[in-house]
Amino acid sequence: MPPTSSTLVEARSLDWVPTSERHGRVGMQGPFWFMGNFQPFTLAIGLIGPTVGLSLLWTSIAGIAGILFGTLFMAFHATQGARLGLPQMIQSRAQFGYRGVLVPLVGSLVTFVAFNIVDTVIIGSGLQGIFGWNAVVVGIAVSVVATVLAIFGHDWLHLAFKVLIWISLPFWVVLTVGVLAGAVHPTVTATGSGGFSGTGFLVMFTVAASYNITYAPYVSDYSRYLPEDTSPVRIVLSVFVGAAASPAWLIPLGAWFATRLGAEDALAGIHAAGDQVFGGLGALLTVLGVLVLVATMGLNAYSGMLSLVTGIDSVRTLPRTRSVRVVAILALAVVWTVVGVGLSDASEAVNNALLIMLYLLAPWTAVNLVDYFFVRRSHYAIADLLDPDGVYGRWGRRGLIAYGVGILAELPFAHVEGVISGPVAGALGGVDLAPFVGLAVPAVLYLVLSRSIDDRRERAAITRSEQTLDELDGAR
Repeated sequence: MPPTSSTLVEARSLDWVPTSERHGRVGMQGPFWFMGNFQPFTLAIGLIGPTVGLSLLWTSIAGIAGILFGTLFMAFHATQGARLGLPQMIQSRAQFGYRGVLVPLVGSLVTFVAFNIVDTVIIGSGLQGIFGWNAVVVGIAVSVVATVLAIFGHDWLHLAFKVLIWISLPFWVVLTVGVLAGAVHPTVTATGSGGFSGTGFLVMFTVAASYNITYAPYVSDYSRYLPEDTSPVRIVLSVFVGAAASPAWLIPLGAWFATRLGAEDALAGIHAAGDQVFGGLGALLTVLGVLVLVATMGLNAYSGMLSLVTGIDSVRTLPRTRSVRVVAILALAVVWTVVGVGLSDASEAVNNALLIMLYLLAPWTAVNLVDYFFVRRSHYAIADLLDPDGVYGRWGRRGLIAYGVGILAELPFAHVEGVISGPVAGALGGVDLAPFVGLAVPAVLYLVLSRSIDDRRERAAITRSEQTLDELDGAR
């Protein structure tokens, strides 16, 4: 549904979306997430494989396998938004408690900001190298656009991605066909031809899987306006296909750029390859890639705002107003812009921060999904999620214990260059399996701990909540 004049700037922040305001079609979730991943950041994942000893073929296989695995966890979160009408991290209060949710919120909030820092650096340095534009001016300009898009809100983000997919997709098809048809001539001898490395394969698989797992805290934020009776199967499939298809396209393309063009930078590779297909295509694809990155920055800002507001609200109740949402977005924009324009490249420190945040997000997504699908089976007292004295309490000991144990279990498997290298990761030559351990251990533990939940008390709370929400919806 396109924004209307009466809803030019979204009014809601972390509150429940009533039935009367639900709109949109589940089929649009796929294109939305397809475009969210159809960007230079995704293509850059394909540059990694050759650096760890993989050929074009094995980089593609490992990357696609990892994407399919990671997208499973991301996609299953999508049904929560439509079912509950709440932002993703608000729903986590059921597992961690009204205030306990602050613990996993750290991972989600820092991830959103860190992604925008990296995107600002990628765009600024990339456009400076290609067109000679001032990186600081570019960084500020793209941050302003992303901020405005996030302030306008949910429907405008969906509209931006819808427009971008129609504008940019044909040109990416032309580039890809040009590569396959031999119109783009290799400038270096093919590297890693036929090469396979077990360690390299695991590294590439883990990086690719992690990429979409980090989207898990976003997904419900962009499905919560869908009708409550939206088919869970349809929405999961739509998100899965969309979010997996674009990386499955771009990762092999990035690997080709690395092995055939010697590309070390995604934007530079796109520009060089495009201009070989026909003059000006490289510049056009560069600009279109930047526009998608900017829209994705709006996505990060919007979900970052929801995490920030949820965190503050967990300590001190905030009004559910448009102004609170706008102020939170502006505060985040100042942080990522100042840091982003101050960096000359996508620094190792920021990339390491993103990996560490993944360690924090993997146990969260495991606990959240187990609770939703196997413990409470999508039935929640929604009104109590917005009440510090609700049935879920202020501190959810089961979720917090499972989460904490999950993080501790990750440490022997973790590897962040110059920061941490666990004994298992060291024995595997630096292969980082921590995210997979962080998914498995807390999932099993939380399932065991949840056997003590008072089902009768929760069912009574759900009944009261449904009556409250019916009254609120009927009064509109």
